[in-house]
Parts: sequence; structure tokens; C-alpha cells
Amino acid sequence: MGRYEVRDRIAALDPAADHLEIYQLSSGREFPWDYTRALEFALFRTYCVPSISKLLAATGEFRDRPQRRYDDTALLMGEMAAHGYDSARGRDALKVVNRAHGRYAISNDDMLYVLSTFVYDPIDWLTRYGWRPLHEHERLAAFYYYREVGSRMGIRDIPNSYSGFLAFKRDYESRNFVYSATNREIGTYTVDLFAGWFPRPLRPAVRLGVRGMLDDRMLRAFGFEPAPHWVGVLAAAGLRARARALRFFPPRRESVLGRSKNNRTYPGYPSGHEPSDLGAPPPPDDLPAEFRRSSRQNQGDIDMP
Repeated sequence: MGRYEVRDRIAALDPAADHLEIYQLSSGREFPWDYTRALEFALFRTYCVPSISKLLAATGEFRDRPQRRYDDTALLMGEMAAHGYDSARGRDALKVVNRAHGRYAISNDDMLYVLSTFVYDPIDWLTRYGWRPLHEHERLAAFYYYREVGSRMGIRDIPNSYSGFLAFKRDYESRNFVYSATNREIGTYTVDLFAGWFPRPLRPAVRLGVRGMLDDRMLRAFGFEPAPHWVGVLAAAGLRARARALRFFPPRRESVLGRSKNNRTYPGYPSGHEPSDLGAPPPPDDLPAEFRRSSRQNQGDIDMP
């Protein structure tokens, strides 16, 4: 197999009709490590929004079980991507996601924004750090894939075009990325989670490195002190060096989507586990009323399917 055989296969597919296959090839075989890192930062980015971070702080899940929340999200999204959103496992994963979101009063715009980060943040990451340039079909397929996922989550008013959804994302961030104490709280829990994956002596360097990867708007929204300039430069240089080295590697022969044998919460996943095993517990009894989903929906809230 040639190094660019998968890319050439993607180029021969239709990004609208074949979006699932393209997304599986791109995220599962061409760039699995990059998609994982990019989606971590995509979720991190959503915590810059006070309405999102305030709800997360109120549930207490990021304070008490940050690793499980991370693992649940990664595995549920992986199930949909690996098997397809309309497969048996994909539908089960969607049920878990919809049940979790359906317990809370979440605006449609907030859900739409989180969905947009899953499309565009990996594209931004791969544009900077991918071992090869993304094919246009990969960009469009990501949009079509998440548009279908979003519709099955009951998210309304998903733009019909790649450029329209990107414009929504940029406008949303310009209006909603502002500092709040809960942004800082959830952001700190997340940085600590990332650092906890490394031996204790390395954790201060990891925390510094994460701050070095954040843009100015995110730093302001979290209230984090910027890392020294050299930290970001060194991190970017390391990622670009990795990308150059990967050009000489043989292509991955099998997809890694849906596999997570080293998962910290669910060892050996998916062996012995089903998507229904995942997901957050019910809301705490002391959850403020403003976050509870009422039986009568307010305009702008999501109608779960």
C-alpha cells in the first residue's frame, strides 16, 4: 500500500453521500491520534462559554468524576463513528447521549456550538499539525457527518453548508467567550485531568504546555495566565516534527475507531461493555432549578427525539 492510498480513496468518494466512510477513514486510519487530541481541545474550548461551564459546575461531575466524563464522551462518539450513527451500537450510543442532555435545560445554540467544535476544531488542528494536508472531501465529510449526528440529537437549525456552520461558530464565540468563575473552575479541572495522565514530576510541565496551546481568547475566557511564548513555540515545533516523521510511516491497515483497551474507566473497552454502560448519573438533588429541564419546553431549548 502506498502512503497516500487512503487519501486517494477518499478523493474518489462523494463527501455528502459517503461522509461516514470518509470520516471513518480520516479519523480511524489516517489521523487517529490527531483527532483524539483535537477533540479533547474542542471540548475544552466549549468550557469558555459561561452558560456551558455554569451547568457543568452545577452538576459536580467535573469536580468528582472528570476522567469518567472524558471517557464517556470519547467512547460514545467513537461508537457512532466506528459503527455508524444508524447502526445498533450507534443508536444505543445516541440514546445515552440524548438521555444525558435531556435531563438539563440546555439552549439549542449551546448544543449547536458544541457540535460545531467537533467539525472545525479537528480541521484546524490537522491544518497545522497533520502529516499531510486534508483533502477537501475530508473537510466536507466531517460537516455532513456531524450534521446527521446533530439531527439525531434533536439539535435544530443546523446550517445547510460548511461555510454557514463555520460562520455560526465564529459569531457564537465572538459573543459568548467571556470570563466567568465557572469557566476557570471547569478549565482548571480539565487541565488537572490532562496533567494527571503523566507521572507526577511531569505534571507542572504538562499544565504549562496546555496553557501554551491555548489562544488568547481562550486564555481570557478562562482567566489563565499565558504561558511563556517559548512554550507554545516548542509545542508546535514538536507536533510539526512528528507530522514530518509520519510521512515516512506505512499506512495504517486497520481502523482504531471504537477501540480503547487502555481506557482508564472501562478497561478493555469494548470487550464486556455496551454503550448503555456509559453515561452520567441523574442530576444531583440539589441542582438549581434553572438547570432542570421542565416538562414544558421554553423556546430555544432542544426537543429531544
